[in-house]
Amino acid sequence: MRVVVRILLACCALAALAAPATAQTYPSRPIKLLVSFPPGGASDLIGRVIGAVLSERLGQPIVVENRPGANGNVAGEAAARAAPDGYTLLLGPSALFAINPHLYARMPIDPLRDLAPVASLVENELVLAANPALTAGMDFRGFVELARKSQPPLFYASIGNGSEHHLSMELLKRAAGIDLTHVPYKGGGPAALGVIAGNTAAMFGGGSVVPLIKSGQLHALAVTSTKRSKVLPDLPAIAEVYPGYEVTLWQGLFAPVGTPNAVVERLRKEAAIVRVLPEVAQKIAAAGAGEPWVTTEAEFAAQIRADNEKFGKVIETIGVKIQ
Repeated sequence: MRVVVRILLACCALAALAAPATAQTYPSRPIKLLVSFPPGGASDLIGRVIGAVLSERLGQPIVVENRPGANGNVAGEAAARAAPDGYTLLLGPSALFAINPHLYARMPIDPLRDLAPVASLVENELVLAANPALTAGMDFRGFVELARKSQPPLFYASIGNGSEHHLSMELLKRAAGIDLTHVPYKGGGPAALGVIAGNTAAMFGGGSVVPLIKSGQLHALAVTSTKRSKVLPDLPAIAEVYPGYEVTLWQGLFAPVGTPNAVVERLRKEAAIVRVLPEVAQKIAAAGAGEPWVTTEAEFAAQIRADNEKFGKVIETIGVKIQ
């Protein structure tokens, strides 16, 4: 019995020494950062900008690997199934955690269980943009009244079924008590062209619609964040009219569950510094990809749970499902 006790005590001592050692030696080789969308988009830019600076601070290359597919499921599965050693990380989009578990009939992983939040990085609002001819001279309240009176209901565009762009309008419909008919497109570009051509009345769009708004091809009405946009400061937040309304698209850093705490803490500390560096924030903002999203560990986890619950209720109500 005494021998067993000594062995157990020795194991505990070694484990206690291993955590600091891991923190001191990590990283000792290149780190892979999985990005859920193809090269050239906002997610790819965020990954490369933050990855480049983070690699300087960690002293090892960070290799961005694009794994597009299934709204983030492909990259999420690859990250969750990787060795939990800190050498495979995920730039995780909000949709993977908040929408996909409710939208997809079969999920390859449970992202809330299989991926550990490391740090919040970037958040971005959506803009409610409308056809200029249809909404000439209207503000946000005017558009809501137009939608309320229109028979048959106005058509609205989105980048696809179950996207945050789609669900943002469904949330607005419930908040304002209005009805609109959904027309899903394959991406933001085609959706915006549909609104510009008058085939649909309005859409929620990300940073890519800002140039179209500034050129007059689209008429901006409101934003989905709780505060006004720095890019379009004259627009009201929808929450100013309908308190409690909020949709933000965010990106965070995640690791496979089981990654050593010392490694996670090192990454969390460095990511918190990198996300607010002026050169990082300016590059991301200039591309319309968002602003630094600064949270504590607890706040980040709480936001993930809250978004998951919010979108889960909407998806259940409208009955959308991807097989």
